[in-house]
Amino acid sequence: MATADDPTGNLHVAILPFMAHGHMIPIIDIAKLFASRRGVKTTIITTRLNAPLVSKQIPTTAEIHIELIRFPAAEAGVPEESETADFFSSTAQKMGPNFLFKFFHAAALLRRPLDAALAKIRPDCLVSDAFFPWSAESAGKFGIPRLVFHGTGYFALCTAVCIRVHKPHKNSDSESFVVPCLPGKIELTPSQLPESARKEEEGNPFTELVREMAESEGKSYGVIVNSFRELEPNYADFYRDELGRRNWAIGPVSLSNRRSEEKAGRGGRGTGESSSDCLKWLESKEPDSVIYICFGSLADFADSQLKEIAAALESWGGSFIWVVRKDPRTESESESEEEWLPVGFEDRTAEKGLIIRGWAPQILILDHEAVGGFVTHCGWNSTLEGITVGKAMVTWPVAAEQFYNEKLVTAVLGIGLPVEAEKWVRGTGDDEVIMAEGIEIAVRRLMDGDEGKEMRRKAKELREMARMAIEEGGSSHSSLSDLIDELKQRSHV
Repeated sequence: MATADDPTGNLHVAILPFMAHGHMIPIIDIAKLFASRRGVKTTIITTRLNAPLVSKQIPTTAEIHIELIRFPAAEAGVPEESETADFFSSTAQKMGPNFLFKFFHAAALLRRPLDAALAKIRPDCLVSDAFFPWSAESAGKFGIPRLVFHGTGYFALCTAVCIRVHKPHKNSDSESFVVPCLPGKIELTPSQLPESARKEEEGNPFTELVREMAESEGKSYGVIVNSFRELEPNYADFYRDELGRRNWAIGPVSLSNRRSEEKAGRGGRGTGESSSDCLKWLESKEPDSVIYICFGSLADFADSQLKEIAAALESWGGSFIWVVRKDPRTESESESEEEWLPVGFEDRTAEKGLIIRGWAPQILILDHEAVGGFVTHCGWNSTLEGITVGKAMVTWPVAAEQFYNEKLVTAVLGIGLPVEAEKWVRGTGDDEVIMAEGIEIAVRRLMDGDEGKEMRRKAKELREMARMAIEEGGSSHSSLSDLIDELKQRSHV
């Protein structure tokens, strides 16, 4: 800890990740960024079953420690294994809202274990996920600042606040509306909004959580944003000047993974063999000829939708890598019996297509020169990873703030084309199905025409801006330096 006699002394940053891959992966990158600076050490506070995922992503030379706390599964009435990011990504969504209510209750019960951990390690500040709004009070108890991490960018943060405050959807059941006060004419429809925004039911745990998160942010020291100023300057200014949020843009945090091994292992689930197989396949393809399709760790498409994707790819006829979140077969099924694929699809596309069932080394794949486009669910991690390697996108949001991110990619940055998804994918059997024809049109426009070439040109310009932002003297590097200096000064007052 820095002292009055030694204002340049060490700064100790504690980090509390939320137990889902989309939140945990970038906040571990943030821990690495802090620890890469002279005189800064970080402690990641996590649960026992999540510790292996964390430790796999930490370089052995980094000044990063892990402090374990117990996940109160029994008290909340959830399975012991539900604390893991893998469980949340693969199983939790299928267990329905009652499980999710219990899971977030368990997350709230982490307050006492967190307090005990803070009393033990005595950090100078706490960086915690926005899903832990009560952690602001925990930090206050120990006289340290709490920094919020939302896991998304300025555009989505600003959009969410404008919708929550002005409620433009209340006057529109089906017609699109322009988001009030937000820079640019951004149009959305009510069906694209989170249920917590559309219904705002009193007593609904998710509605209450959103309200608590907003209140907690106002009580916190500021917000760490995984973005860079050059990407969304109007919205960074709006977030600071109009919404009054103190913030530091320190991204893209994925670029903290500079070595190939770090890129391949980001997420903690891959192997060197699986990465080398993908790269070997890509080496045989021409530049900008392959489209990469991946919908993140939570999207759960029905078989009927997967068949439409397959039909679109086969009709298009180009090269592709398609990541299916998990192997949909039961143990008794053979590969020829996969109901989600048209009969003979893999045989007919063997020369041009590669299907990956499960985890894929996304950053390595996207960074390859053979990949010319990215079909994405517009989760912020994936969106920013695509931007950092200069890829144009076909946008297919399915949930959360992804419809907001789509608007940034298509309407603001001009580096993406939508498949025109209008509703959330809930995995309930009655989800909207995007037909093969629409998917093929978007892919063909991106990959084969002048429109796609121009989008790739813009995306590559953003790639260079992203890389400059994290280098010494760049906007994000300087922003993190300013934050560290401020925290050091505060800790010795």
